[in-house]
Amino acid sequence: MDHPELVETLDAELGVHVTGLELLADGLNRVVAVTTAESGDPSAYVLRRPTALRESEVFVDLRTEYAVLERLTETPVPAPAPVLYHGDASLLGRPFAVVEHLPGRPFPWGADLPERYRTPATRDRVATLVVETLAEVHAVDTAPFATVCERVTTQEQIERTATRVDAVTDATGHRLAGLRRVADRLRERVPATAATEKALVHGDFRPGNLLFDGDPLAVTGVLDWETAMLGDPLTELGYLLLDWRGGTESWPAPSAVDAPADAAGMDRVHELHREGLSPFTHRPGSPAADELVARYEARSSRSFTDGPFYRALAAFGLATVWADIHRHAVATGAADPVDALPVVEYTALVAEHILEAAAE
Repeated sequence: MDHPELVETLDAELGVHVTGLELLADGLNRVVAVTTAESGDPSAYVLRRPTALRESEVFVDLRTEYAVLERLTETPVPAPAPVLYHGDASLLGRPFAVVEHLPGRPFPWGADLPERYRTPATRDRVATLVVETLAEVHAVDTAPFATVCERVTTQEQIERTATRVDAVTDATGHRLAGLRRVADRLRERVPATAATEKALVHGDFRPGNLLFDGDPLAVTGVLDWETAMLGDPLTELGYLLLDWRGGTESWPAPSAVDAPADAAGMDRVHELHREGLSPFTHRPGSPAADELVARYEARSSRSFTDGPFYRALAAFGLATVWADIHRHAVATGAADPVDALPVVEYTALVAEHILEAAAE
């Protein structure tokens, strides 16, 4: 990247000599690796600047995310230390933040583990690390975060998600009947214990937002705190279990989607049914979902009662995220990156399937 003004600003504010900028990602945030003369290679810092996709009430603003990172430095949770918040939008069009660069790599949705990690023992190790780190996040003292993180109840989470469904319908004309049915059923099933639970919740906790490195393998960082809040930690365990669903038999067949087999997005539906969100979780050595729950319960001293509710809530939320991506594509005239509508319908069917199986 060639941006002399940005380099000059970073030189002055960080007190270093920036020698390179490399674009790493351009989704919810534009993420740029910053190399300095002092660090050489690898990079010393990572710059994050939100994009228009992040302009939704589901995400906190960058200043709040930065404040969360500041408070996390006083906890055992591995997260990138905040280095600089630049609130002046004139340089990059929006405020940006700089955090320390951490070693390691994420394991994103849709991808298998790197070849050197494709062993049964490592798959089990990854699952253990993910659960232990999640329990560590949920064990953090919430008092320091109360002034920067909103308290969101499980009921409010359902209603906010339903409101986003309405916004998609208003913008695109698609009624998304499956999501509306799921919202109604979730409203009826909110656990009585949900109102009493409060923990620091990451909001998008999955292997794709963790950094893994070292021998033995360890979690070196928890990234992307733009959905942080105080809420029911079991919502986050339910979300994680979408990755470890326990086999394709627990999700409906692609033929249940009301779309032609060759419609755009149906290939993604078939992939989700066949491989799930994280294919490595169905390979030898990776524990089943119920074993992950047992490990979390032992680590956190919490009981994952009403598991079907929380798993269905997670599928409901994920489907709405994909629907919102479709809404944004329609509003801006951009290409829909996931051909979302069949994927949205399928994920809504997953939520319904989970609730129906629990009722049998």
